[in-house]
Amino acid sequence: MTGRILIDLFTTLDGVAQGPGGTDEDTSGGFRFSGWQAGYPSSGVGPEVMKGMQNLDALLLGRRTYDIFAGYWPHHADGPSGEIGRLFNRVPKYVATRDATPALDWEGSVRVGADLEFEIADLRMRHDEVHVIGSIDLVHSLLAEGLFDQLNLWIYPILLGAGKKVFDDGALPSVLTLLEPPVADDGGVMLVRYGRTDRVPAVGTFED
Repeated sequence: MTGRILIDLFTTLDGVAQGPGGTDEDTSGGFRFSGWQAGYPSSGVGPEVMKGMQNLDALLLGRRTYDIFAGYWPHHADGPSGEIGRLFNRVPKYVATRDATPALDWEGSVRVGADLEFEIADLRMRHDEVHVIGSIDLVHSLLAEGLFDQLNLWIYPILLGAGKKVFDDGALPSVLTLLEPPVADDGGVMLVRYGRTDRVPAVGTFED
């Protein structure tokens, strides 16, 4: 049995997944709302994040997200987020990038990306559960090629009207399946877990 590729994203109600965690995380394209998630704290997100990472044994990250994580998690293995920090510091980190600079100095980091389809197949053989967190440009490539097994969306009741969205025009037409009932907290943040299928969208006409 081969391993699975899981995509974990924080997104607004209108599908924007750009720069959720900090004001300088991703302002590319003139994005004005980097840090939108931090401005809308949710008590229900943390426990569900940890629940979803119980079987995580590797990370696959885009370069921007990797640099943010590498600058933060090695110094936060204690405190409220220490469990996540210890997990991320322990597991292998695969970085999808062709950029050789700067060096990958977070322990356990390996550069991949020359052939994404081959790399994903190799990761499936090496690991049981590989998580892609953030990394929206990488996610677009995975969605375009159908190279994922599960899509976990934390949907915030916010409309931004601009920014990089989860699904761009290059996503592979496909039908997803709801894996379990959505979970919502008192603030209106909803977690939805979808599984990938081999089905393609059908078309037709409604008749009386």
